[in-house]
Amino acid sequence: MQRYFIQFSYDGTNYHGWQIQPNGITVQEVLEKALSTLLRTKISVIGAGRTDSGVHARTMVAHFDFTENSIDCKQLCYKLNRILPRDVAVTAAYPVNNELHARFSATSRTYHYYMHHARNPFQKAYSCEMPYVLNYNQMNEAASYLIGERDFKCFCKAGGDNKTTICNLTEAQWVRCNADLSIYDNTAETESWCFVITANRFLRNMVRAVVGTLVEVGRGRLSIDDFCKIVDTGTRIVSLEHRISISIAITAYLLIVRACTHAVQC
Repeated sequence: MQRYFIQFSYDGTNYHGWQIQPNGITVQEVLEKALSTLLRTKISVIGAGRTDSGVHARTMVAHFDFTENSIDCKQLCYKLNRILPRDVAVTAAYPVNNELHARFSATSRTYHYYMHHARNPFQKAYSCEMPYVLNYNQMNEAASYLIGERDFKCFCKAGGDNKTTICNLTEAQWVRCNADLSIYDNTAETESWCFVITANRFLRNMVRAVVGTLVEVGRGRLSIDDFCKIVDTGTRIVSLEHRISISIAITAYLLIVRACTHAVQC
């Protein structure tokens, strides 16, 4: 048996997330179907992580095992791209040590959340149009408090099946980006921003909760001290006044990130 890693990207607009679902088409489903067709045997793939409905991936890694003859990886990529839907693209495939695992061997995962303030019809599918003025310096100061290994239960969806809520964040910052969503120098004048967050693992709904709470800081409806208290106490309810505003922000971003998030996982 030989294990193979496969690297690919996808536009998640038409999919019910990565993982196979009983009542909706998923990226894992179409990839397994394509591999099984080409290799003429049932193939199961395991991804480095899971993305929700409508979430995109610039770089996703998965692995599969094949027990027959060795695979011509270059030809496999070519043929996969011939039969996969146009919103899924395979960029590489290569044999790896059988002990390597796409999910458990991954050292970090990075998410990008895009936001723009100036109306732009070409960004609407991949970026959130934010009508409010935000203080990104304040948001970055608050985000810096997240760096390090700590308990993130305050940003975890209730009822999750996580064995632990400890995560190690190595990056959390808002950076300027241009209209085609590529990050560049912060000194440039632009109305588009990207929130970049990297960690060894993420909890269910964790990142969208972080983004929604940081927006409250940017709008001046939540102080940096209150943000730090939220992280330290493990609850987003710091006062009755903020309870409603944070709830509204997070509810809104549940929709925003599903429509316009690029998830980079490797």
